[in-house]
Amino acid sequence: MTETYTSLAGFAQTWGLLYFVLMFAVVIGYAAWPKNKQQFDDAAQIPFRED
Repeated sequence: MTETYTSLAGFAQTWGLLYFVLMFAVVIGYAAWPKNKQQFDDAAQIPFRED
């Protein structure tokens, strides 16, 4: 049973790390995409708006 746990833990650590690195790259890519600049600029100005 210990061998099963060790191999499962190693699998989860390796593929979990790769998954989170991939998701991080996707989010950074989305935020840096030039098409989204206006949307983020508008969102950045929300605290300064007076309604």
